[in-house]
Amino acid sequence: MSKREPQQDYDVVIAGGGMIGTSLALALAPLGLQVAVVEAVSASTQTQPSFDDRSTALSRSSQRLFEALGLWTEIAAAATPIRKIHVSDKGRFGFAHIDAREQRVEALGYVVINRVLGTVLRDALDRAPGVHLLCPARITDVRLAPERAVAVVDPDGSTPFEINGRLLVAADGANSNVRQLLGITAQQSAYGQRAVIGNLQPGIAIDNIAYERFTPAGPLALLPMTDDRAAFVWTVSETDAERVLALDDHAFLQALQTAFGYRLGAFSKIGKRAAYPLTLSKALRLTATRSVVIGNAAHGLHPVAAQGFNLGLRDVATLCDCVSDALESGTDATDIGAAQMLDRYAEWRRSDQKKLVQFTDGLVRLFGTQSRPLRRLRNLGMLGFDFIPGVRDEFARQTMGLAGRLPRLSRGVPLR
Repeated sequence: MSKREPQQDYDVVIAGGGMIGTSLALALAPLGLQVAVVEAVSASTQTQPSFDDRSTALSRSSQRLFEALGLWTEIAAAATPIRKIHVSDKGRFGFAHIDAREQRVEALGYVVINRVLGTVLRDALDRAPGVHLLCPARITDVRLAPERAVAVVDPDGSTPFEINGRLLVAADGANSNVRQLLGITAQQSAYGQRAVIGNLQPGIAIDNIAYERFTPAGPLALLPMTDDRAAFVWTVSETDAERVLALDDHAFLQALQTAFGYRLGAFSKIGKRAAYPLTLSKALRLTATRSVVIGNAAHGLHPVAAQGFNLGLRDVATLCDCVSDALESGTDATDIGAAQMLDRYAEWRRSDQKKLVQFTDGLVRLFGTQSRPLRRLRNLGMLGFDFIPGVRDEFARQTMGLAGRLPRLSRGVPLR
């Protein structure tokens, strides 16, 4: 069940061994802490749902975090750089673009397949000192006290047992069970849309350009991948989703081509498709006694700007900064998860999370409206994006995850 035999006392207990939970465990490892990762799904990149064939766009700040953890060389071998971003509104005049050269960076971000990223993370977890993977197992109950959090762990086919942690972290996804056990409510609002994802072969090389095209049904993104393929994230209305998913490959490609156009030539060789519903989710608070929620357990965003995972990694980096500072200022690990540290974390993250929620939700609603005045406004906005000084640079900084106050790992600075 475990990478190492479970013990009773840990410094940090992480609920969730997906990409965010695993990244947090790896980021904490250099601090010399005892860390437990409790994951419900079998310890295999083939069965872990967050390590699937979807593609993730990593921002510059996420790249820097993996550099600081010593993992970027492995990830970069299977990553495709994004050197330009092209934004357009179907049926409307004008478009906006961002160029890595103008921002004086090698790339605005990188696209990597989740399965590949998951393999790198899980292999690193096996080597990480002080990290214990309890898997498959789930946390079924929590008791919070001023000095520790007690978690009841229910392993598959074995007797439940208790473990203690100075800090308990809920990183178990948008429908976080541990968040509920902590008494933290999440406000959720369904968009009435589904994201259909997959990959295909464009007729014209995508040339390291990420495309975001807004259509009446919702945004359609095409991202560059290895072997000259392109990953797509196509937002369709909930009422039309079943029809779209039932199309055969030829009919689906035709529908996707109609939505996107022929800027990349004729589409062909479509891969496996999948779909998931889109919901805006916000935890009403980020902390409880000796505990904190991060990643999708704290915030679930629309994929319109590919910012969800990157926002979660900044949660990771900020929490590690706060833990590291608590260790340096205290006499032992009892300061990890103390109220002062948790308040500092929540205050630090509040602004970034709020801005990204407003940014992604605002884009969806602005480009989804049929209001004539707002359509005119966004047409002017598309033109002004390229011509009003500072607008493009600020948008680029938000996209690259470089806006605002950044923790050390997000700047590429190791904690130790």
